[in-house]
Amino acid sequence: MAADPAHPRKAAPAVGLALLLALAHLALWWSLNRPLSAPDAPAAVGGLALSAYQRWQQPAVGARPPSSGLAADLALLSSVTQRLRSYSMQEMPDLPALAERHGLRLALGAWLGPDPQANERELGLALAAARSHANVERLIVGNETQLQRRVPLDELLRQLDRMRAVSPVPVSTAEPWHVWLQQPQLAEHVDFITVHLLPYWEQVPVGQAVEVALMRYRDVVARFPGKPVVIGEVGWPGRGVTQGAAVADPAAQALFVRGFIARALALGLDYYLMEAIDQPWKTTIEGRAGAHWGLFDAYRQPKFALSGSVERDPWWRNKALPAVALGFLLGLPFLLKFAHLGLPARLAFGAVMHGIAAGTVLMVTLPLVDYLRPLDIAVWLGLMPALALIALLLASQAFEFAELYWPGGLRRGAAPLPAAPGAPLPLVSVHVACCNEPPAMVIETLQALLALDWPSLEICVIDNNTADPTLWLPVAGWVESLAASMPSALPGSLPGARVERRDEPGGVRIELLAPGRRLLFLQRTALAGFKAGALNLALQECSPAADWIGVVDADYRVEPGWLRHLAGHWADPSVAIVQSPQAHRACHGHALERMTIAEYDGFFRIGMHHRHERNAIIQHGTMTLVRSALLRSLGGWETRCICEDTELGLRVLAAGGRAVYVDRVFGAGLAPDDSISYFRQRFRWACGAMQILRLHARELLAGRRLSRGQRYHFLAGWLPWWGDTLHLLFSVAAVGWTLAVLGLPQLFGLPDLLFLLPIAAFFGWRLLLAPLLHARRVAGSWRDVAGAALAGMALSHVIATGVLAGLIGRRARFEVTRKATAAPVSGRPSLLRHAGSVRQETLLLAALAACQVLLALKGSALPTEKAALLGWQAVLAMQSLPYLAALALAAASWRAGARHRLDQHSPHSPHTAHPASPAAPTPMPSAPPAPRHPARPD
Repeated sequence: MAADPAHPRKAAPAVGLALLLALAHLALWWSLNRPLSAPDAPAAVGGLALSAYQRWQQPAVGARPPSSGLAADLALLSSVTQRLRSYSMQEMPDLPALAERHGLRLALGAWLGPDPQANERELGLALAAARSHANVERLIVGNETQLQRRVPLDELLRQLDRMRAVSPVPVSTAEPWHVWLQQPQLAEHVDFITVHLLPYWEQVPVGQAVEVALMRYRDVVARFPGKPVVIGEVGWPGRGVTQGAAVADPAAQALFVRGFIARALALGLDYYLMEAIDQPWKTTIEGRAGAHWGLFDAYRQPKFALSGSVERDPWWRNKALPAVALGFLLGLPFLLKFAHLGLPARLAFGAVMHGIAAGTVLMVTLPLVDYLRPLDIAVWLGLMPALALIALLLASQAFEFAELYWPGGLRRGAAPLPAAPGAPLPLVSVHVACCNEPPAMVIETLQALLALDWPSLEICVIDNNTADPTLWLPVAGWVESLAASMPSALPGSLPGARVERRDEPGGVRIELLAPGRRLLFLQRTALAGFKAGALNLALQECSPAADWIGVVDADYRVEPGWLRHLAGHWADPSVAIVQSPQAHRACHGHALERMTIAEYDGFFRIGMHHRHERNAIIQHGTMTLVRSALLRSLGGWETRCICEDTELGLRVLAAGGRAVYVDRVFGAGLAPDDSISYFRQRFRWACGAMQILRLHARELLAGRRLSRGQRYHFLAGWLPWWGDTLHLLFSVAAVGWTLAVLGLPQLFGLPDLLFLLPIAAFFGWRLLLAPLLHARRVAGSWRDVAGAALAGMALSHVIATGVLAGLIGRRARFEVTRKATAAPVSGRPSLLRHAGSVRQETLLLAALAACQVLLALKGSALPTEKAALLGWQAVLAMQSLPYLAALALAAASWRAGARHRLDQHSPHSPHTAHPASPAAPTPMPSAPPAPRHPARPD
């Protein structure tokens, strides 16, 4: 989609618009990160709580802070404070000596847990350090042992009394403020009270948090008059999921910390800020917020200044500039190339490009601004290709929306074009492939073809591999009956017609000749190559004098003027394909039929016009006309692919042929008989598309015979199907990940909310913007729009399985799509067939629903934030939508079948099935059926 070379004056408006979008994008970043005012704090902090683990260290596996790293940390911290508080002697046994060298005073912690021997080692080391190092001014025995219920109260009191009796310095234990109030007996066994004040966990807004913390402090002081109260932990996390009204971000942390330090200085409080250095290992026990309480980050860099303005995200400029630049580069080629589009279209596409750019930068920089664990990084790396695919999908859909939603976007429209007066009207050979088709339906199709207003016409009917002779014999008898000389000739026989029938190896041959008409019926019992094999046989048997080959499905009623209205396009020697819409006529009028027809119409009103702009339409196996000489030179139809029509169209385009799409309905077929056939048809299309990709990968990815626009449309046209495949893989992974989170919460955590945005954008497109475009381009009610969206979403799983089958090279089987005139399966077998057709969707829906229930029941016990839990539940709900749609479509299909069976038993029913006998063929209507959804003018 590169920009055309343009005069600078012509390029100036596009560049100007690109710059305007970039400025708007930059302004949005600035508005979200406007500096905030906060009280200046003194450069010296009263005290800091210290855990000195490095970025990748995990105490759970026995890691300990190295002495060299600890010494460097103490040198860094000595510049901001003279007092530290620790938690465990065994994790930092060198701390007292190293701190003494830097003039740092210590409130030394001894960790208590359920292991008595470990407790004895902790207490012994702490007591020895207090006796041998003058910089140890306090001992804190146990940290939140009562809150976490790690040590029985009696045991804690015994150890406190024991240490107070022998310690040369005051002794305390540390608990949150409410534990001291609930267990006041603790105060009788300590020399001073060590209280934790963390209003973030109390869901207090940051603007009120300092005052709330001081209020809690005063409550403890008032409860224990005369007892010194030391604030052992007070702080706010720099990142984390919102807890009620408490927002965890860099600005909130800076506001709280600076506000508290200023108030603490004024009040003369004794405190230790929580904490000195970010500790990423705490994510496993406290959630995302646990890693972000430090004054310094895990790389030992200051997170914010203690004076001046405060920014919500200190790194926003480092994100905004690349995002704006990337958005500019992504949008500019489009704005240059498509300057003819209206301003709303160009603004919409440019905005989407900047949104994709911003999302890309945020995703790429996530490991730089958050502390991902190795497993998280592995998942992040694994998700990058999937997120890139979603970005490409959104970009391609935005391009389609911009070009088609607003009037004036299309420039290469094609209208019906009759032949010029006096121009020769060449022989046209129309080919019809049949396999296990209802004979009355085939006869009706042939009647319509014989009625074409064309002077020189050939019709080749290939009935291939029909096992039941009662399906093809009536068609053969009907062909013979067309000869006026036959005793069984029917009304409407061809004057002057003669017929010849003979048995051949592998089948029957019936040839009827009449003035201006040749009808050839070939029946073969073992013809290889599916429909492509049948069409190749027709190509072999048809007249070599035919200039154009038409292909019509066996269920189509064509308009008599089909060829007359299109013959003018044949005069252009570059035209190799003339395609009309693959339309469908209503047969029963039930909801399933209405939904599927609306879904089919969407592609021919939207996708085909989008592709036609760059000579990249999809050739369809019905209502198509191909230049015979080119078709023969290309070797006919490809039998290795079950989507032989699309594959041939690709080869025709690669050979330099031009394809013309005339969006007028000249013939209409029947919609699939039920959802089962509808699903199977789309599976075949998806599988065939991947076969095409495998056959022509080199040309599609890096070839020179196709234009860039043609390669783009074939690859981008399959992106939604790859998106469906990604949806299936993600659904399975989401179930497994949820179970892992529930079973092993210390190893697996819920994804960052940022990962959920691409999924929300993907479903936002399917549920909102795609229906809007459908409503604009396809005539119909909003009920039709909703039905098309439901039908399209219901196809997600079968498309995904078809894509996977085609990619792995599984041998595909061509299945005839049951049409509405086929005899329906009735009663209980119909219910079982419909249920079986969505068995996989039902299992996936049940698995996703079970995960939601388990999260609702057990989610509160997980070490994660409520917003992350709700976000993941929302993702599971979105993943369930296509499977729920598939079940809804199957239910509608079953109900339609039940109604059809009731109508069949009614003598006045308009839906009575066509007879299988040719004795009373369905008459050709005097006028062609009107297009159900005429194209809107651009």
